[in-house]
Amino acid sequence: MTKDRMAAFTDGVMAVVITIMVLDMKVPAGTDLHALEASAPVLLTYALSYANVGIFWNNHHHMLHASRHVDGRVLWVNLFLLFWITLVPFVVRWIDESHIAPLPAAAYGVVLCMAAIAYLWLERALIAVNGAKSELAEAIGPERKGVVSIFAYAAAVPLAFVSPWLSIAIYLAVALMWFVPDRRIESRLKA
Repeated sequence: MTKDRMAAFTDGVMAVVITIMVLDMKVPAGTDLHALEASAPVLLTYALSYANVGIFWNNHHHMLHASRHVDGRVLWVNLFLLFWITLVPFVVRWIDESHIAPLPAAAYGVVLCMAAIAYLWLERALIAVNGAKSELAEAIGPERKGVVSIFAYAAAVPLAFVSPWLSIAIYLAVALMWFVPDRRIESRLKA
């Protein structure tokens, strides 16, 4: 299988995830601003989830762009990443229906943490198949943001039982840290 076919499959899964998230959202009960205000927490959670899926997709795109080869291991690790990303609509809906209760907020963190672990695993699998001297390996270098993200998500999970909003603030902070695509790869490819 080529990396382009893997990228196309991943693009399709990400598009379905985003579509499911918006289709799962409930329309406000009324037609005034007060009704829309009552939907604000789920709208914010949706926006954060949309951004997170977009961040994974964007960085995945850059990582594949810097890769030349994929193998069976890469395909399976990519599926592992997609498994966790496809759970995002489930936890967003659970957060919505629970009115941002602790366990759903913690579950959201578990999903994000596992997706981040899977992404780093995919990065390592791609470097292994493309070589330690490949463009990707040289562009990535030490992976600090990825490790910081995993620890932040892991810390936010138990904090959800203290304050779900505190854990969501951590998830937002991690998303803001990743909002700009991975410049290490972009700058390497431009050189």
